[in-house]
Amino acid sequence: MRDPENIGQVCEAGPDFLGFIVHRASPRDVGENPDPAIFDRIPAHIRKTGVFVDKECASLIRFCKKYGFFAAQLHGNESPRDCGAVRKSGLTVIKAFSLHEAFDFRVLERYAETADFFLFDTKGGLRGGTGLKFNWQILGRYRLAVPFFLSGGIRPDDAGALRKLSHPKLYAIDINSGFETAPALKDAGKVSRFIEEIKTMI
Repeated sequence: MRDPENIGQVCEAGPDFLGFIVHRASPRDVGENPDPAIFDRIPAHIRKTGVFVDKECASLIRFCKKYGFFAAQLHGNESPRDCGAVRKSGLTVIKAFSLHEAFDFRVLERYAETADFFLFDTKGGLRGGTGLKFNWQILGRYRLAVPFFLSGGIRPDDAGALRKLSHPKLYAIDINSGFETAPALKDAGKVSRFIEEIKTMI
């Protein structure tokens, strides 16, 4: 997100986290030096999250501290050591992994001590979101203690299916392109209705 008015509208819908992509290749890139005013409408209880792809740790940490971010969502080839360095700075670490039928969940064991959350997205040709779903049945093979965000092509009409999805470590639902009117612009009404429906899962 990057439009101040749209950010304010989405905040009124009551999300727990709000993401800002900091990656030049993304059409949603907020840039390396965003205007601090875009964050003015975000209440303190909504956790600002920076979304990065293989950004050098020290630079990432400086950026997050400058803009008062709560978390860093890492979508590249960041190592457990990288995650540990970011976490040691006081940021919450959300490490993303692209799931597919042959995904080896043992890979995650190396990150279990340095990531606060995992984010499970759909495998695609480029880093970041694909706008497509993966087979949620794969999640039955995940048995670590680290809670996870579910991502990947989630749309407003998925609320019913999500209510039926049962996993003890499912922590949050990550939404993006399925709620957009254009890159980085969300339909606040759709976001609000979706959040209300998802609350019935709690």
